[in-house]
Amino acid sequence: MNPHNRVELTGVVSALETLRYTPAGIPIVELKLDHESPQEEAGKTRTVKCEVAAVAAGQVAQRMVQAQLGARIKVTGFLAHRGKSKVHLVLHINEFEFI
Repeated sequence: MNPHNRVELTGVVSALETLRYTPAGIPIVELKLDHESPQEEAGKTRTVKCEVAAVAAGQVAQRMVQAQLGARIKVTGFLAHRGKSKVHLVLHINEFEFI
């Protein structure tokens, strides 16, 4: 079993919610990233397009709310279930940069 769960993705901010706080006082912001890239699969190149649900917490969230819709960013984080759902995944952003 591989214990690693690390995701690196570039995309465009297509939705950015208002900064909110958890009951413990941690700042949280939810967003969506639109991603498009060429990928190799079975010896062929295909264009992959997807919308990724993401969330940032703490200082990362406080920085993320400065992003504008349409901003291009590179994020690094991990995947986890959304709440109690075992089906829907969300990308938890640990770090990002504008590109």
